[in-house]
Amino acid sequence: MRAAGLIAPFRPAAGPPPGRLLPFLGWCLSGAWAGLLVATLLSAAAGMLDVIMAGFLGRVIDAAVGSAPAAVFAENPDLFLAFALFLLVVKPAVFGASVWSNAVLMQPAVLPLVLSRLHRWTLGQPVAFFDDDFAGRIAQKQMQTARAVTDVAAEVINTVVFALASILGSVALLSAIDGRIALALAVWLLAYLGLIGWFMPRVRARSAARAAARATITGVVVDTVTNIKTVKLFAHAEHEDRAAIDTMETYRRRTIDYGVLSVGFRSALMVLAGILPIGMIGGAILSWQAGAASAGDIAAAGALAIRISQMTGWVSFALMGIYTGIGEVEDGMRTLTAPYTLTDAAGASELPRVAGAIAFEGASFAYGRARGGIADVTLRIAPGEKVGIVGASGAGKSTLVALLLRLYDPEAGRVTIDGTDVRTVTQDSLRRQIAMVTQETALFNRSARDNIRYGRPDATEAEVIAAAERAEADGFIRGLIDNAGRRGYDAHLGERGVKLSGGQRQRIALARAFLRDAPILVLDEATSALDSEVEASIQAALARVMQGKTVLAIAHRLSTLSAMDRIVVLDQGRIVEEGTHAALVARGGLYARYWARQSGGFLGTDAAAARAAE
Repeated sequence: MRAAGLIAPFRPAAGPPPGRLLPFLGWCLSGAWAGLLVATLLSAAAGMLDVIMAGFLGRVIDAAVGSAPAAVFAENPDLFLAFALFLLVVKPAVFGASVWSNAVLMQPAVLPLVLSRLHRWTLGQPVAFFDDDFAGRIAQKQMQTARAVTDVAAEVINTVVFALASILGSVALLSAIDGRIALALAVWLLAYLGLIGWFMPRVRARSAARAAARATITGVVVDTVTNIKTVKLFAHAEHEDRAAIDTMETYRRRTIDYGVLSVGFRSALMVLAGILPIGMIGGAILSWQAGAASAGDIAAAGALAIRISQMTGWVSFALMGIYTGIGEVEDGMRTLTAPYTLTDAAGASELPRVAGAIAFEGASFAYGRARGGIADVTLRIAPGEKVGIVGASGAGKSTLVALLLRLYDPEAGRVTIDGTDVRTVTQDSLRRQIAMVTQETALFNRSARDNIRYGRPDATEAEVIAAAERAEADGFIRGLIDNAGRRGYDAHLGERGVKLSGGQRQRIALARAFLRDAPILVLDEATSALDSEVEASIQAALARVMQGKTVLAIAHRLSTLSAMDRIVVLDQGRIVEEGTHAALVARGGLYARYWARQSGGFLGTDAAAARAAE
């Protein structure tokens, strides 16, 4: 079993994945070559077994023809013993070793090797990459491509190498019988390769089209299932059914196109496979008639002809699988090898623990559009200062936070923390300095404990429970039970936390932020899903966790910001007001109008209406 470790299944690849097929395959399989070489040699050895057996068969027949029936075994004991040992010992051992190299050495390691590399690369993509695609489609592409690379490698070794070894051995054996028979085999091989050369590129193209259609189905179905509550609430099951059927119909047509080509290919192969035994056996008989071959040679040539003829069927089927896999690899490459558009600078350093001074210096970002985002924003926040960010939807609040987290780079200006441009440090070290609770709470379908501990993976059980208590989450967590019977902190929360109410999800997220204990805390509508009673109950906990931290708090519910040290008002991507709650209300500007228009402390999103009084 030690040899099974020749391929390290999770070894990182060097550099980004190339966008061309052969370099991409090399990137996927780098580090696995020793194991693949072992599998290749064993497959080649297995491919020679039938040739050796045909040679033995010919010698046995010649021995039988040249001896008296009663004396055939007595006169040829070594031949029959060698033949028996070959059939009972050598052939099973070599064949078994070849199967082992595929089933134990290669496939269990290659698929996770490739999948881990693709997944690792995809995780490094910026947020915009995921915003532009289906989550299900991306996942499907990763699995499809890893499986296809594994299948291509396995089939090349198990089929192509096996077949080449068989054919080369056959040519050598037939050359010893009669060079003309070997020449006939070579001509037949050229015709076979010509047929392959015509069909395979078309198989490859139609396979890629079929794979793309299949991935689209996955994306649409996963998108529907992810949003199933919305589907139910709007009574749109029929609409979603039609959307899924449209993508399925496209896939059906692509599959028919592939099937029609497959039928033509297999039919042509059957005709070509029938020609080979006629030519080889007929040639051996003619050579025998001329006295240049023995009866055993005819039997050996016939055995090889029938074996190669049979082999062309499964070799061709395997070749279709290889080209199908190549088509799927190319389809996956187009999605997964996209270069990073947001990278760490060359020589980027680790950002150490910061005091929390934040500065936006003439920062502008509009997502590549003429308008939107923020424009020429200059804002300085002192360490430990608590700043509320207010504005109508689309005013630029979330963009401000996204630039701080370096989910995007400013199109102009810069963002600094403690005087350090965030573009000069690694993204991971930057984000470790920031804890964030968002309006759309992101939870995993893992245990409550794992979701809270995501804030600090090395936290102890006591620290996890303490964070949950501070977030007013411990009580409901202890009452959880999932469909597998797991309870309390062991209970799984469902995909995206669907088994919890909105308020419960946000309290889990708050507990996660408490546990992280980062010097900068971002609250993006962090209490928006909490009712007034629950919100009031955790205000003290929020106040405690904010002590000594730099806080950016985005909220429509202005009452949650009244205790901030300063409030910044954004309008159409620019800062139009800033000051304390009392000062801004007294000023009678946009913030005061927002405050006056609140219903139950909630800021409306119609900025035009708020400015109508101007």
